[in-house]
Amino acid sequence: MAVNLDSIKALRELTGAGIMDCKEALEKAAGDLKMAQDILREKGFAAAAKKLGRETKQGLVEAYIHSGGRIASLVELNCETDFVARTPEFKDLAHSIAMQVAAMDPKYVSLAEVPAENGLKPEEVALLAQPFIKDPTRTVQDLVTEFVSRVGENIRVRRFIRFSLGE
Repeated sequence: MAVNLDSIKALRELTGAGIMDCKEALEKAAGDLKMAQDILREKGFAAAAKKLGRETKQGLVEAYIHSGGRIASLVELNCETDFVARTPEFKDLAHSIAMQVAAMDPKYVSLAEVPAENGLKPEEVALLAQPFIKDPTRTVQDLVTEFVSRVGENIRVRRFIRFSLGE
């Protein structure tokens, strides 16, 4: 099936994927934008899984201070190169994760760090397993994975801390 250029452009704007990836996804989805997005998302998850073992020594520490100054958080977000670390998109991702930490008060970065017998729901205390505050249909891990598929580098939340006045 021939895919029109406007559909490719629209899908590219939505996902940030390459032109050929968008074209192939639209062909597989018979022109359906939503289905093509799902195809690209699955492809991105597979690509992100391949990058998991790569070292992440660059990155940044992002701070978020909630209005009123009573809650704050710091997040260390790592990537492979300083080129990616300096992009506004990477800084936005770090800021969104810092905001998530301030709002949801997770205790651990990932499910693997949650002790088995603590009586807490792992998806409530593990940052990467939590529903993203700006879009509850996705988890924080989904957000990171989508960014990995866009930039082609491994991205990792190394650590975080949350401060609250009086705690």
